[in-house]
Amino acid sequence: MAQEVSTAHSPSAPGEPRNRRTVLVAIGALLLGMLLAALDQTIVATALPTIVSELGGMDHLSWVVTAYLLASTAATPLWGKLGDQYGRKKLFQAAIVIFLLGSALCGIAQNMPQLIAFRALQGLGGGGLIVLSMAIVGDIVAPRERGRYQGLFGAVFGATSVLGPLLGGFFTEHLSWRWVFYINLPIGVVALLVVAAVLHIPARATRHTIDYLGTFLIASVATCFVLVASLGGTTWAWGSAQIIALAVLGAVLLVAFVAVERRAAEPVLPLKLFRIRTFSLVAVISFVIGFAMFGAMTYLPTFLQVVQGVSPTMSGVHMLPMVLGMLVTSTASGQIVSRTGRWKVFPVAGTAVTALGLVLLHQLKESSSTWQMSATFFVFGAGLGLVMQVLVIVVQNAVSYEDLGVATSGATFFRSIGASFGVAVFGTIFTNRLEDKLADALAGQQVPPGAGASELAADPRAIAELPPPLRPSVLHAYATSITDVFLYAVPVVLVAFLVSWFLREDKLRGSVTAPEPSQTLASNPVERSSHDEVARALSVLGSREGRRHIYERITARAGYDLLPVSSWLLLRIGRHGMVEPARLAETTPVPLRAVTEAAREIEGRGLARREGLDLLLTDRGAEVTARLSQAREESLAELLGDWWGPDRPTDLIQLVRELTSELCGSDAERPRTPEPRGDHERPAAEYPHRH
Repeated sequence: MAQEVSTAHSPSAPGEPRNRRTVLVAIGALLLGMLLAALDQTIVATALPTIVSELGGMDHLSWVVTAYLLASTAATPLWGKLGDQYGRKKLFQAAIVIFLLGSALCGIAQNMPQLIAFRALQGLGGGGLIVLSMAIVGDIVAPRERGRYQGLFGAVFGATSVLGPLLGGFFTEHLSWRWVFYINLPIGVVALLVVAAVLHIPARATRHTIDYLGTFLIASVATCFVLVASLGGTTWAWGSAQIIALAVLGAVLLVAFVAVERRAAEPVLPLKLFRIRTFSLVAVISFVIGFAMFGAMTYLPTFLQVVQGVSPTMSGVHMLPMVLGMLVTSTASGQIVSRTGRWKVFPVAGTAVTALGLVLLHQLKESSSTWQMSATFFVFGAGLGLVMQVLVIVVQNAVSYEDLGVATSGATFFRSIGASFGVAVFGTIFTNRLEDKLADALAGQQVPPGAGASELAADPRAIAELPPPLRPSVLHAYATSITDVFLYAVPVVLVAFLVSWFLREDKLRGSVTAPEPSQTLASNPVERSSHDEVARALSVLGSREGRRHIYERITARAGYDLLPVSSWLLLRIGRHGMVEPARLAETTPVPLRAVTEAAREIEGRGLARREGLDLLLTDRGAEVTARLSQAREESLAELLGDWWGPDRPTDLIQLVRELTSELCGSDAERPRTPEPRGDHERPAAEYPHRH
């Protein structure tokens, strides 16, 4: 900790000039950590049929996915707050080590219970990798740059959605399913070494009262109910003492959780959020979307490999239309909402299209063509994408500033819990129907030894040993068992469709913009503070500040008739003290002709004077620049809507001032000699360095 504290006043501290190469290398290491955790949410699905064939336990297949989801979801709030309290670098390294240990153990697992336990350990580390990598960006990158770098993390999530099924199938087919886990080891070791060498961040002074009990209770509640959904009707009868005991225990723990959260200083899930109608409705919709998405993604590879007879690698290729539909509509809906401010149509349409997609999935047969399957997968993915992006925007818009961070992670939390339930429930329905249908298909038939209904259900590879006349009926049993699962999910999604009609379409704040895909594609909640959420949103808006109409608005607000590019040039001179126009044109996207025109105007009006090749502000120019800067700050504040009220918090005021100052310049225009902390508050005449 001493090293991390000592960097608080070094050039590595946030907001001060940093070596760009060092930042990029550190970001690369963070991206590797994010890649590991994100990949393991999707890479296992295409390997599951092979894993089950080797280890047995088709009735526990869902828990290979569920264990990871539950552990990563429960751990996320703890990782976030412990990182604030004890320094994120060491916590990030610990998360990598835990994840790699879990991966290695998963690779050597000899039976299904071992694999499930090791997947939970892997998920514990994976939750830390996602939340800490996102938070560390805020430690090493200035607010106006965060939108750019956090966009890279979104790209990683998008890429893993595509690469996960492909890589899982490739490793399973050409190496072994165990390489699905072993591949994490070399990547993780590289990330660990790079983080140790180049990541230097200050320790956080933020102190938290961590809600350990609340975290334990909510994880226990989810586990109990998921166990009921997973084991009921399969391992134990629905009316058995074990299932009833689990259900009662879950209910008791839920009551205890509510009681604990009422008194917790910093509750893991503040109950006051449920008094906000929009949050409660979004929680229901998020739960259902997670239920449908991960339930389908887990069992579609089984349909493709067992029923359609495609290879594990090709099953990943067949899944791409679903991922493509999700990415296209998710991106498009987020952008449309950010531009128009209208959003209610998307959750309504998205849940309807998702329900339609499930109906189409139910229609698939062993004889379905590739084109039919691709179109069906695309429709299903498009429906999910229409909803996912918008739910985060809606929640952010509905809560007060102080609850922004926890409400954002809360929406994803419910989707993650829904995902756990979906995988478990889909698995129960599939397992229950499979043995019955296989028994019916084999009734009265001459079956070879070791190829009974229970053996075929436990090991799909046994189908290849059946006599040719028996295979069609067995494949049909497998096909209908899986596709019936999708039909059972339709009523659940229709509940979300009905709930979405009750959402109230409040006007969006200007700062509520489309979040990066890490918040919408991830299965576990990415917890950040309210300050971090607003910094991300305003940095995205700030990255568009170079557009002409923004400067027109700032100039008009300040009451001047300057060219927009002249206002832009004055703000840069005010930021750095003096600017060389020719060099400025080389280091910014503004062409030399426009910069020259602006320089002539501000010189002609007496707002700037020449000193060699540089432009400096006159006294009159300094006054105009101060007014322009104030107009810019007011424009940013206006985007915050009612968050910028009389009782606005100090950190929000500081953030707006910091962004206003930083948006007046770029890294390429910084002084050659690093500015001391606080220089942006000094008068222009005190800047001695050339630009």
